[in-house]
Amino acid sequence: MTATRPEPTAGGEPRAAPGEPQAAGGERTAGVDTGILDELRATDFARLDRGGHVYLDYTGGGLYAQSQLREHLELLESGVFGNPHSINPTSAASTELAERARAHVLSFFRASPDEYEAIFTPNATGALRLVGEAYPFHRGDRFLLTFDNHNSVNGIREFARARGARTTYVPSVPGDLRVDEALLPRYLTDTPGDHHNLFAYPAQSNFSGVQHPLEWIEQAHAHGWDVLLDAAAHVPTNRLDLSRWKPDFVSISFYKMFGWPTGVGCLLARRDALAKLERPWFSGGTIVAAFVQREYHQSAPGAAHFEDGTINYLSLPAIEIGLRLLERVGIETIHARVGELGARLLDALMSLRHADGSPAATIYGPRSWSQRGATIAFNFLHPDGRVVDERYVDRAAAAHDISLRTGCFCNPGAGEVAFTISRRTLVGGEFGEGMTLDDYVRRIGLPSGGAIRASLGLVSNSEDIRRFADFAAEFVDLTAVPADLPPRRGC
Repeated sequence: MTATRPEPTAGGEPRAAPGEPQAAGGERTAGVDTGILDELRATDFARLDRGGHVYLDYTGGGLYAQSQLREHLELLESGVFGNPHSINPTSAASTELAERARAHVLSFFRASPDEYEAIFTPNATGALRLVGEAYPFHRGDRFLLTFDNHNSVNGIREFARARGARTTYVPSVPGDLRVDEALLPRYLTDTPGDHHNLFAYPAQSNFSGVQHPLEWIEQAHAHGWDVLLDAAAHVPTNRLDLSRWKPDFVSISFYKMFGWPTGVGCLLARRDALAKLERPWFSGGTIVAAFVQREYHQSAPGAAHFEDGTINYLSLPAIEIGLRLLERVGIETIHARVGELGARLLDALMSLRHADGSPAATIYGPRSWSQRGATIAFNFLHPDGRVVDERYVDRAAAAHDISLRTGCFCNPGAGEVAFTISRRTLVGGEFGEGMTLDDYVRRIGLPSGGAIRASLGLVSNSEDIRRFADFAAEFVDLTAVPADLPPRRGC
């Protein structure tokens, strides 16, 4: 985001910038007319207001438009589509729709088909696993990643370690949870010899909303690294232009972008990087031919080599439908709207004060709107500074029909820095057999089982922010919560 949050006054209250646009209804936001989003909410997303919902979990999953479902259903009702692994008429019809969806994905991300392949996967995690299991790690190779990564990226370290590669984490800085950019070159230049080295990081943190610089891609390439960019939290509200930025691998989940379909993601991969991958097995759909007596197989070319079994061919047309919706609205329009609303949500939390003047909330991540997205992690605080149990916040939010998310959000590294958990603390309190998450939280002395996350998206509006602010105000001067809270769940 490029918009800057107004500077707070000495008492922490936000001071409005002169001439700052206020995006209520169809007004202009940062020079962008966002009225189309209000029209969309009133028509295609009318179920939100009919049900009284305040949806603040777009980083967990996007919402679908009613028109997406209608168009997809009409397509399925009007045609006959078979398994695409054949040349009969119904198979050919499915193949045509799948290839149209593939081409539209490349076009949406401005990725040249001469340079990039679009490989359909079950989700972003499936895309990441494809890279992890097939990247040619060997002894002496390096896998470098930031503390701030989803567990689906962290899990790649197990593939790397199994093959003798070394895994290294670049730490985040407490407070705003950004990487110390002065430190990063030390890690990128630590590559002795001729090896395969992979650097992985998120374009936008799914924990804190921090937007890590895309300039790191070129910086890493200059030192001989391949780059894996986790873009799942970034692309629903930000433009990712692959004609400008050239990561070797990009993982995305379509349901985070436009809600429907679930169960389909994508790996966007540069063709030269894809050629390096060494798949540890083959399956139906990934080969041209296989023989039992000779124990030989010939791999299929391009994307087919990585799409195990039968692709989700009846869902793939919904991808093209969803991308057309985003194109009609405009990613820049969504970006402007969530930036303005997100700044107001951030201000609402930062201005919460108990009667004694102490803060009633704490933010994990940037307190300004520079280089961050509309994902905000926080906790409410009691007047004595204790963290309000996130399970109680869940319960209270549900009573207001507000959908938030609580926990560590499958991002333990960001959580460890946010809660200042040291390595010694973690090593001294191993998770034992039969332990519950509540047992572990108590053993290592955490003040909470996690943070609260509010995230904005396609049809967030001013009323959502107002209702959230009213809800948040209920935590001012809260001294105790009920004891009968449910057990915590793992990531």
